[in-house]
Amino acid sequence: MQGKPPRLLDWRLACALVALLAGLLLALSLGSYPLGPAELWKWSIARLSGALPQIDPGAVAVIERVRGPRVLVAIIVGAALATAGAAYQGIFRNPLVSPDILGVSSGAALGAVLGIFLSFPLIAIQGLAFVGGLAAVSAVMLTAAMLRQHDRILVLVLGGIVIGTLFGSGVALLKVLADPYNQLPAITFWLLGSLAGVGLSEVWSVAPAFLLGAIPLLLLHWRLNVMTLGEEEARALGIDTGRLRALTVACATLMTAAVVSVSGIVGWVGLLIPHLARFLVGPSFGRLLPTAAILGAAFLLLVDTAARSLGRLEIPLGVLTAIIGTPVFIWVLARSRRGWQ
Repeated sequence: MQGKPPRLLDWRLACALVALLAGLLLALSLGSYPLGPAELWKWSIARLSGALPQIDPGAVAVIERVRGPRVLVAIIVGAALATAGAAYQGIFRNPLVSPDILGVSSGAALGAVLGIFLSFPLIAIQGLAFVGGLAAVSAVMLTAAMLRQHDRILVLVLGGIVIGTLFGSGVALLKVLADPYNQLPAITFWLLGSLAGVGLSEVWSVAPAFLLGAIPLLLLHWRLNVMTLGEEEARALGIDTGRLRALTVACATLMTAAVVSVSGIVGWVGLLIPHLARFLVGPSFGRLLPTAAILGAAFLLLVDTAARSLGRLEIPLGVLTAIIGTPVFIWVLARSRRGWQ
């Protein structure tokens, strides 16, 4: 049951792209070194033509070495968390599942904090974050399988909370054992969520992980559509549900772990944005996944721009996403006339 082929572009997806473009322009323009539209235009034309930008060298340095890499990382982090949230919600047929609630973020955080505690390089921190996230979601799935007599949605949500709390206690233990002058401040600031200090190395580290996770999900979108019908119906239509669920969880966990290792814990994106995308374009994963990725990128771009522009000190991303996400999520639920499927 593949349904109608998704159109490449409609007005709702166009609106999402406009929001992303607006967020990109704001993120590049605002900051302690403001840049005007004319400077951004000249820089863009120069880079596309291969010529030297006819603007101040300081502005070029800000765009290419400071603000540009941070903008790219924000786009990837937002897109990855939103795509992972949409995949989790679809494969578990649960509107409350997200990388945060399912315990994936807590597991990835424990792995990443362990890597920071042991002074590992970034690639090792990302590997430990992936292992931690996979361990957390596996524990939640095992708990749900052992308690089949209970409500499935309730078991997944409560299991995610319990497993997340368990991994959170491991993070707390590492904070107690960490060096209070060097490691502890870095761990604490990282856990609040921030993109301060990211550079091109972080772009090259998270972009491949995002593509490795997102492309298989997009290619398998019609199988994910079938999975929303239920386990027995999907098997009757020839879907290997166990293999598809394992692949989906692995791809979503890979994306979540990779970006968490760079940005820290950034909540609400994986829960809020898939609902907003589903409200705009419907439940078909052929349109839902790209729309969620675009909206997630735009949302985190705007949040990160606000985090570094609203005050003298940078506001943690996790604080702003919670403040913005709560009322918006309530509004999306109130406006939705259909079920989440």
